[in-house]
Amino acid sequence: MTWDWTPETLSRLERFLTDRGICHGTVTARAIGDGHSNLTYLVSDGVREVVVRRPPPPPTPVGAHDMLREARLVTALAGTGVPVATVLATAEAGEVIDVPFYVMTFAAGPVLTTLTPSPLDTTDGRRQIGEALIDTLAVLHTVDWKAVGLSDIGRPDGFNARHLRRMGQLIAGDDGAPPAHFAVIDAWLGANVPAESGAAIIHNDYRIGNVVFEPDVPGRIAAVLDWELATIGDPLFDLGYFLASVPEAETPLTPAAAFGTAMLEPGYPTRQELADRYAAATGSDLSNLDWYCALALWKLAVLFEYGRRRAVRGVGDPYYREQALVQSFLEAAHHTAGLAPPPQPDPDPDPEPDPDPNPAEETR
Repeated sequence: MTWDWTPETLSRLERFLTDRGICHGTVTARAIGDGHSNLTYLVSDGVREVVVRRPPPPPTPVGAHDMLREARLVTALAGTGVPVATVLATAEAGEVIDVPFYVMTFAAGPVLTTLTPSPLDTTDGRRQIGEALIDTLAVLHTVDWKAVGLSDIGRPDGFNARHLRRMGQLIAGDDGAPPAHFAVIDAWLGANVPAESGAAIIHNDYRIGNVVFEPDVPGRIAAVLDWELATIGDPLFDLGYFLASVPEAETPLTPAAAFGTAMLEPGYPTRQELADRYAAATGSDLSNLDWYCALALWKLAVLFEYGRRRAVRGVGDPYYREQALVQSFLEAAHHTAGLAPPPQPDPDPDPEPDPDPNPAEETR
C-alpha cells in the first residue's frame, strides 16, 4: 500500500508549518529515501527545506513505527556530540493527518552506498570517512542516557539473551524450534551468550547508508539518520552490527554489505582497523566481538526470512522473496562463528508467520 500527500493534507501541513514559523506560504512535498519502512518527505516553501517523517499507512503493529519516540530520542541527542538533525515540531495522530509525524531540519549532503562522490573520493578522504563513522559510534556509546532523559526507552539488563530469544521467535515453528537451516548458528549463539559489556544508547541499524556526510569536508558527518530501532542495550551489539555491514575484499557480499561497497575503495579502514580504533576510543574489551558480529548476521537472516515468508504470501516487499538473501547472511554468520557452512533450507512449504508480530519491537 502506498501513500502520498493530497491537496487537502498538504494544505493542512502548510498551515501546521506556517503556524509554527517553520515554513511560509505554499509548500511542496516529495518522497526521499527508500520508503520501505517509515516514509520521509522533503518539504519546501521555495526558500526553506525541512523533512517530515511519518509511519507507513495503517494498520501499524503496536510499538512499531513510533515517530514520537524517535523524535524524542533525536531531540535528546542534540548537543551530545552525536550529529543529528534538529527536531522542529511533532504532531499527534489526527492533528494534521491520521498518524503522528515529526518535522526536522534537512541535512544536505551525500549518503554513501556504492560510490564515494567527489571531492570526498581521495584515499585520505575515504580514510577520514571510515574513521568518522567509527568515532561517531564511539561517541554515541559514551552518551549518559540517564542524564539526557532516556532511562525508559530500553531494558539493558539481559539484553543479549533477550534479543536472541525474541528475534528467534519471529521465525520459530509451533514447537519453538528454529528452522533446520538456522539450528546450528542458533545453538552456537545460545551456548556462547556473553554478559553485557555495558549499557549505552545503541542505534540498532548503524551503517554507512544511514549517515549523511558534509558534501565538501572529508570525514565530517552532518547527521546520523533512522533512529526508529534505537534503544538502550549492549554497545558491542552496535559495533558488531556495523562491522558486519562493512564489506571485505575477496569475501562474499551479504545484502547488507552490498549496500556499502563504497567501503571497498582504496583508503577505507578495514574491519579490524575500525574495531581497533573503537577499542582505543572506548577502552572496550573486544574478546567476544565475533559473537556480536555473528549475532548481527543471524539477526539479519531472521529479518530477511521473516520478510521472505511475507513476500511468498503476497503481503510483503517482493525484494525479500529470494531465499538466497537469507542464506547469504547465514553463511556469513557461520563463517564468523567458525562453523561449517549451514545446510540448505527445508523445501517444505513455509509456515505462515504470526499475523501481527512486530519485528521492530523484537529488536529492543
